[in-house]
This record gives sequence, C-alpha cells and structure tokens, in this order.
Amino acid sequence: QLQLVESGGGLVQPGGSLRLSCAASGFTLDDYAIGWFRQAPGKEREGVSCISRRGAVTNYANSVKGRFTISRDNAKNTVYLQMNSLKPEDTADYYCASERTILFTRCVLGQYEYDYWGQGTQVTVSS
Repeated sequence: QLQLVESGGGLVQPGGSLRLSCAASGFTLDDYAIGWFRQAPGKEREGVSCISRRGAVTNYANSVKGRFTISRDNAKNTVYLQMNSLKPEDTADYYCASERTILFTRCVLGQYEYDYWGQGTQVTVSS
C-alpha cells in the first residue's frame, strides 16, 4: 500500500523554525518527484516547494524562497522541508505528494501533477 506520512508540524513563534518530514512506504521514493503544498483556512492549496527524483532540481514558491529548504534522503525514503524564519502567514496544513516520473530533472509546483498525497501536518506560527 502506497503511503506518505507527514510529521514535524506544530506551534512555533514568528522567526522560529520547524522541519517537516515526509516518509514514504509501499514504494521506492527514488522513482518520484516530491512536492510540498500547504492550505491555509479559507484559501486554496498552494505549492510550496518540490524536489526532483535525485534532488538535482528544486523549486520554491516566491513566498518561501530563502527561508525554506527542501531535501531528500532516498535511502531513508524520506523528504524534508526545513522551514526557517517562519511568519504568521506560513500557518497552514502542509502536505507532501508524489509524482512518478522517468525524468530526473522534473519538479513542478502544480498540484494536479501529483498522484499520491499524505494526510497533512499542521503548522501554526503565532506568538
């Protein structure tokens, strides 16, 4: 059974950091590009960051560039999202998703390209 499980969310003060993890089971992560998305209350889901199969290519939404870093450890079947300098507007449910691709450099922020989704982890940035 293919499954993605996010963890690492929580409550953090503005300016703080969190590291989210996305653990895959039931499939080999190496065959997939992985994206992180978020959805704030009352807003549409948006792409935050993505990483290609071997990590050669990464993309970030303008709103998180310079603050968030995506990485992956295929040996551990896990993708990470390091979030620094967090702002209240980063508050949202964060989801990881996988896109099976033969391309080693493919990495897109469009949510409709992704096949499997995790259940999400909540991030709240508040003082």
